[in-house]
Amino acid sequence: MAEREAILAALGPVADGIVATFGGCCEVVVHDFRRPANSVVAIAGAVTGRGVGGSMSEIGMGLLARGDDAADQLNYITRTPDGKMVKSSTMLLRDSDNTVFGALCVNLDLTGLTQAQQLLGGLAGVDNPLPAPTTTFGDDIDAVIDSIVDRRQLADPRPWAELGRAERLALFQDLNEQGVFAVRRAVPRVASRLGISRASAYSYLAQIKENS
Repeated sequence: MAEREAILAALGPVADGIVATFGGCCEVVVHDFRRPANSVVAIAGAVTGRGVGGSMSEIGMGLLARGDDAADQLNYITRTPDGKMVKSSTMLLRDSDNTVFGALCVNLDLTGLTQAQQLLGGLAGVDNPLPAPTTTFGDDIDAVIDSIVDRRQLADPRPWAELGRAERLALFQDLNEQGVFAVRRAVPRVASRLGISRASAYSYLAQIKENS
């Protein structure tokens, strides 16, 4: 425990130094995976609008779900709900037992560069690149959970009542693999979002864990 706390504390000044080097387009976030609803323990810069005590993003929750088998995610592109194009790298923190317990995330706001690229591409007659997937960043873990559930439902928009048992279990399995159920109080939130009872949600979650 002391080792992990020391690593997290040491990374606060590192975050400040990185942002001082790259300027206002950069944000560095230190996450403690032991508390996903309030994982942000240090932050420098202001790209995603979060603060200390903020929650994990969808990407972070996916890494949390993979546990010690997770790998660093480098140079991926996402878009914030307010339209910012962000290039990010998430580097996992491990203790001396090689256990994943947090992450250092670097986010660069590429919006200005992307707009210039699109302008130049249009002038040159070059097609614009495909849009990046939208990722929910915020201080409220419930908003992140809602976003993940909604995106999963958009992939198969049929009402819950029209889904077969195997399809319902697959939905819960997918949410579990994205780290949703690592968050305390996630099950009632998911149940509400899907329009089912809490008892049903807990039952499906128990079944996928029993089958895994």
